[in-house]
Amino acid sequence: MSLYKNLFKQTAIYGLATVLPRMLSFLLVMVHTDKLVKADYGETTILLAYMVFFNVILSYGMETAFFRFYNSEDNKKDVIETSTISIFWTSIGFLFLSLFFRNTLSTWINVDVEFVTYAIWILVLDALVTIPFSKLRAEQRPIVYAVIKIGNVVINMALNLFFLLYLPQIAQNYPNTFLATLYFEDFQIGYIFMANLIASLATFLVLSPNYLHVKWHFDFQLWKRMMRYGFPILIAGIAFAVNEHLDKIILEHLLPKDIGKSEVGAYAACYKLGLFMVLFATAFRLGIEPFFFSHAKNENAKQTYAMITKFFVIFGSLILLTVIVFADLLKMIMIKDESYWEAMRVVPLIILANFFLGIYNNLSVWYKLTDKTKIGAYISIIGAILTLGLNYLLIPKYSYMGSAIGTIVAYGSMMVISYILGNKYYPVPYDMKKIGGYIGVSILFSIVSFYFFRENYFVGIPLIIIFTYFIYYNEKETLNKIIKRKA
Repeated sequence: MSLYKNLFKQTAIYGLATVLPRMLSFLLVMVHTDKLVKADYGETTILLAYMVFFNVILSYGMETAFFRFYNSEDNKKDVIETSTISIFWTSIGFLFLSLFFRNTLSTWINVDVEFVTYAIWILVLDALVTIPFSKLRAEQRPIVYAVIKIGNVVINMALNLFFLLYLPQIAQNYPNTFLATLYFEDFQIGYIFMANLIASLATFLVLSPNYLHVKWHFDFQLWKRMMRYGFPILIAGIAFAVNEHLDKIILEHLLPKDIGKSEVGAYAACYKLGLFMVLFATAFRLGIEPFFFSHAKNENAKQTYAMITKFFVIFGSLILLTVIVFADLLKMIMIKDESYWEAMRVVPLIILANFFLGIYNNLSVWYKLTDKTKIGAYISIIGAILTLGLNYLLIPKYSYMGSAIGTIVAYGSMMVISYILGNKYYPVPYDMKKIGGYIGVSILFSIVSFYFFRENYFVGIPLIIIFTYFIYYNEKETLNKIIKRKA
């Protein structure tokens, strides 16, 4: 039990580092949808979507490769220094190249060049802290990791609140002060990216001693092995970016120009209600990934992985049902502008899609531990192809609903394919009867609640209670063992 205790302790801390900032970011959703019209919120979303692609490219699988080689190589300093130097020079190269072509990029993505410039600097600063953050995780220093991550978001949130809420009031009431000179009318998008840039710079400054302590010894042979391992991760990352964010970009291009960005804005705002599932899955992944590698050689590793995946499904199923039951309450808290609510029908699909993605991440242990990351990349490419095809096919007729359908089909297919191939290459004894039961019942109850008794909490809340008892009834033996051991 000490193994599980340590695992869940780290997962809880990493979860705090992920959940608390995202919870604070709920405030940003509230502020942004209140202060930005749908078209401006859509433009912000589109630029952020492009940034996700470049984030993946600038890390090029080195983060996962770092964990793999940090745990397998005797000389860990070589792994740290080689990966740090690699990320540093590729980031600097990207900085100069992208600044030179920023006007071309601005025209290409139809976003103001000033916002593109902010985005370039944010991308570089975020790339430069990739290995320092990975090093904290590898050295099992989750508290330091959490403090820095939370600090980044607190700075970002505070500056957003200042720029969007208080600065306009200062400029109006105290026009002759220094702070009033910082205010520019209709510059809300610029303020959002400026706040993000300052937060990223602060994070880099905190972690910059990592670069001062590096001896700049570069092991070229080690680097080639890390790149071979990481390249499929890069391809998979790009495919994931396609699955998760390309729909916002395609929406603008396939819909008429007069409504494109507004539709993106409404879709992106309601998409945020799926954040609870994303938070849970991300926190779980951050705690699990180092654990998978460090315990791969244990005799009962496969049984442990099976147990972990079952508990992920249990908690995920409960989150799925709970969020869908209370989705309309959450929208009134997070999205006060009712013009965004038109996209609420995508919420159940997005939450379920993210649940499937979380299960896929748990199942993906087989190709990471067997060094078959190429197969993982192929699975992600299949998902990306489905996303692209369904978006181009469905968006012209169904708008953002087509995007949501594409997302759930892509993630669901990846989950199923990974399970089938995992049974072939690295069979794990998953309890599929219980896992399938939890997923099936939670989906059934969610459909009943949202599509037949929406906002009827006399039906929704009892469904949650019944499902919770269903979990207890099936897992009471395990729960009793845990309680007895604690006693």
